[in-house]
Amino acid sequence: MERKQANPRRPGRRSVIVGGLLAAAALGLPARRSVAAQDVNVWSTTDRLMADPLIEDFERRHPGLRVDYRQLGSVELAERFAAEEGREADVVWSSAMDLQVKLVNDGHAARHLSRHAAALPRWAVWKHEAYATTSEPVGIAYHRGLWAEPELPRTHAALAALLQAERQRFDQRVASYDVERSGLGYLLAAQDSLATPQYWTLVRALGACRAVLQADTGSMLEDIAAGRTLLAYNVLGSYVEAAARARPELAIVYPRDYTLLAARVAFVARSAPHPGAARAWLDHLISPRGQQVLASDCGLTPVLPGAGAAPRLGEAARPIGIGPGLLVHLDRSKRGAFIARWKHRYAGTG
Repeated sequence: MERKQANPRRPGRRSVIVGGLLAAAALGLPARRSVAAQDVNVWSTTDRLMADPLIEDFERRHPGLRVDYRQLGSVELAERFAAEEGREADVVWSSAMDLQVKLVNDGHAARHLSRHAAALPRWAVWKHEAYATTSEPVGIAYHRGLWAEPELPRTHAALAALLQAERQRFDQRVASYDVERSGLGYLLAAQDSLATPQYWTLVRALGACRAVLQADTGSMLEDIAAGRTLLAYNVLGSYVEAAARARPELAIVYPRDYTLLAARVAFVARSAPHPGAARAWLDHLISPRGQQVLASDCGLTPVLPGAGAAPRLGEAARPIGIGPGLLVHLDRSKRGAFIARWKHRYAGTG
């Protein structure tokens, strides 16, 4: 999710290591590892609780390394990383694919020829610098108890028609991303506009029922679970399915006309203070083992085919490929024009 979260290092790990080594020395036993484990500084948009199983698995398999994990919103992450010229981060891992591609295109990534790259889909690797680590479908989240199954909208056009036909029912009870404040929200809106010109009809429908615009996924899901919101548009299925373990009233439907597949993109920072550790983390992310942990323990849809269960989308699946095409909507003037058009359509004036 894109909530900013304080993220102190987990206490006790280093003191246990040092204490053990001192005890070994006192007993005349050989020490198995150096006193200080080396950090790998990971800047990420992925919720820390979701990432914890991956972090723990990585540290078990790399006993000389320790993950210092910093969770940031996607826009803040990109801006801070660029402002500091990547001097503090080893790896950047974000769901805002376009912002990641821009950082790579601006020369902030180191080339990394991972031995696991050949097994990934072609769209998931760009210049051996940026790697897709997940392939997460985007859908319509809803409250199970407030919908009859047959009335759920199954296409983008059906959703727009439903919102327009029943404005009173959905007035301020629909949610979606604020495309100006959310990097992921802007990316998905731009991809929707490329998928079909009818997207703008949906934006107008969202505005007609005064949809609540949020900067993060957590707020949308909380409102749905509480019954304040009937549905939320363009939500990552991985977050809905993870939240549904504690809140079974949450569910998601994937559109049959097309379903966008978003990825969490990772790269090694060119100025990484610990480049070797950074490469080890990235390799673990896209390795069969790391992909399995992402699927089974983190609740994310892996990018590696066969690494975990994924929704059966068939021909509706539309992966967002990594590459320079994602830069088009990040041009300052184009971004400004897109957001202005979005706002006008939402307000019913464009």
